[in-house]
Amino acid sequence: MTRRLLLGAFLFHPGGAHVTGWRHPSAEPDRHLDPDFYAEFARTAERGVFDTIFLADGLYLWDRYPSGIDHYSQVRPEPLTLLSALVAHTRHIGLAATVSTTYNEPYHVARALASLDHLSGGRAGWNLVTSRYDEEARNFGGDAHLDHSRRYERGAEFVRVVERLWDSWGDDAILADKASGRFADASKLTTADHRGEFFTVRGPLNITRPPQGHPVQFQAGGSPAGQDLAASTADAVFTRWQPLGEAQAFYAGLKARVVDQGRDPDRFAILPSIRPVVASSRAEAEDLAEELLASTPDALIVEDVSHTVGQDLTGRSADEPFTYRPDTDTSNESQSPNRLAEWSRAADRVTARELYARAFREQTVVGTPQEVADEMEARFRGGAADGFIVQFLTLPSGIHRFVDLVVPELQRRGLTRTGYAERTLRERFGLERPRVAASIGETHV
Repeated sequence: MTRRLLLGAFLFHPGGAHVTGWRHPSAEPDRHLDPDFYAEFARTAERGVFDTIFLADGLYLWDRYPSGIDHYSQVRPEPLTLLSALVAHTRHIGLAATVSTTYNEPYHVARALASLDHLSGGRAGWNLVTSRYDEEARNFGGDAHLDHSRRYERGAEFVRVVERLWDSWGDDAILADKASGRFADASKLTTADHRGEFFTVRGPLNITRPPQGHPVQFQAGGSPAGQDLAASTADAVFTRWQPLGEAQAFYAGLKARVVDQGRDPDRFAILPSIRPVVASSRAEAEDLAEELLASTPDALIVEDVSHTVGQDLTGRSADEPFTYRPDTDTSNESQSPNRLAEWSRAADRVTARELYARAFREQTVVGTPQEVADEMEARFRGGAADGFIVQFLTLPSGIHRFVDLVVPELQRRGLTRTGYAERTLRERFGLERPRVAASIGETHV
């Protein structure tokens, strides 16, 4: 079987993946709750034969600094509600929702994702996150997050419970036999009876087993705890864009963890983000990238950098040098590498604008369709990626440019599909459908 590069279409909000992509002349921020906007996005991604939509989310409004309200477009609909609506507008593409294991309960999540899988005919996916910011905790009865390691311990138990709930019903449990009056075969029903450290869940689930058995599980995060959880439970990992050498090292290290868990690394996809800025000429693409970079107000630059490095720089000019002396411990937010903090420490004196611009340029692939495809192919063939979650800096023009310009080039090289052959998202990821064991307990693949 020919190995194909996997593609996910990242959807955050109508502005796009760049914090002020909503200011671009082609953007349509007034449509942030227009169902037709999201339907058009989904149809365009399906036209580009993307494997899945990847819907990002957070359970908070970022108001730590004033610019979070004044300048940053972040209002968005709830993921599972939106993806359920998109079922009617699509036929093939996967529908992956971000759902937190820290601020949800397993029964609810298992039921909602099983429902989405049934409604879509086997296209549901779950991007498991443990949540990151204290702003989320304050919306769910606390002042601060659980400790980083405890969030991942809770997440590991959460996944086990959800999978047991998905396996409540045997695939042939529903009889719907009018003649006998038997609707279901009780011998094919399993009660989880889970009693763990974080959850007590009896079950069974009140919806039958999902068409995929288990919807595809994505995870995000680059910390050791995040990698361990992903290696033991996930089907795919969404990770940050890194320089090629670092990306190759991360890829090899995470695949090794998968092997250590007794799993097949070829059935585990590593999908870095990619932020393409593409145009018919390199000069045009560079102009577009600089236009997007320049659209960020100085106040947002200062406060975005403050947020990332854990040092309050408010009141400073974006061009005023500062020495890195963090006043906030951000380790409980994330233990993935913090490049802005690393650069700040190494430079001794640096400005917020310099950090912001450096991060933007490192994370953005700028060029012609051939140049963007070259970068993707090099990473795919060079042991750095099994595919990409494509983040469009401004919408809707970003996805149209990628589908119209880059996708044909990827298809010409035989890197991506030209049509949808597989029925379910699991099949598209090369994953077998898990079967339920004959007795209560383990699920086998």
